[in-house]
Amino acid sequence: MTFAHQTPHQTQSDAADAIPRMPSWATAGRPTTSEDAAFLSGAALALLHHALAQVALPQALLRARLALTAAEACVAFSGRPERVPDLRDALALLRPGDQPGPAGAVYRQWWTAVSRPISVPALKRAVSDGLETHVPVWQAAVQGGPVQRAAAVLEAVLTDHPADEASALILADAALARSVGWSHLMPLLAGGLKRRELRLTGADLITACHSAVIRSSTDALGIAADLTRRAAYLRTVTPKLRAKWAGAAVEMFLTQDALAPAALTSLTSDRAARRLCDRLVDLGAVRELTGRDTFRLYGV
Repeated sequence: MTFAHQTPHQTQSDAADAIPRMPSWATAGRPTTSEDAAFLSGAALALLHHALAQVALPQALLRARLALTAAEACVAFSGRPERVPDLRDALALLRPGDQPGPAGAVYRQWWTAVSRPISVPALKRAVSDGLETHVPVWQAAVQGGPVQRAAAVLEAVLTDHPADEASALILADAALARSVGWSHLMPLLAGGLKRRELRLTGADLITACHSAVIRSSTDALGIAADLTRRAAYLRTVTPKLRAKWAGAAVEMFLTQDALAPAALTSLTSDRAARRLCDRLVDLGAVRELTGRDTFRLYGV
């Protein structure tokens, strides 16, 4: 992939404007034929591919946000009530040696899937116990275009493991990402598919996946533009932070969806970490995500 270059003098608006937006004709209505769906999903993937080539985009943070959305969708598929705030708490406030609950485990699957480049060992760590031995087979057996490959993997996994939507969608998104040449998994299908569509097969599932890619890519481009703007501003205020370790802390904020001050104690004391988080909030560079007085979480 060829990456664009950003000069040091580009403004926040310049950086965000480099992220393309989905044209209105691509989202004006539901595709009426499988050919329309395939064409529009191809256009959506091309725009997203271009967005991922912008160096100002914090790609790891984008993947983390999309992983959170995917996890929320998968938890909803299983009928559980947890939503984004619960999922953030489930991992960010997890103590060493503790295990998250069922919803937190799903979120950890997605976080594991997006945090490393796509590979068989990485995917084995992300899927549920019992699916590890199937990963090489499913990843090697599919043919066709990117969305067709993703749908084939999704159908194969759900045929053998119908209750494991999260693992099936992780492997399907991995097949999609690898087919378009992305080094990392980009969660797209879980947030765009409806639960009933997971039970489709063959051409019907392929069409549903095309439509899901259109919807999720549109959302991803909007998130990418917002994060690019926020990241550019965060970098501009970094010199105002007096602590020598502040730059390293800022880089952590640019790779993770949410951080507790305790996550920064590898760099400094707990008290100093809290002061930095509050200072960044005062500067408008990060947000406090919980609304709580204690056990707070912060994110770009």
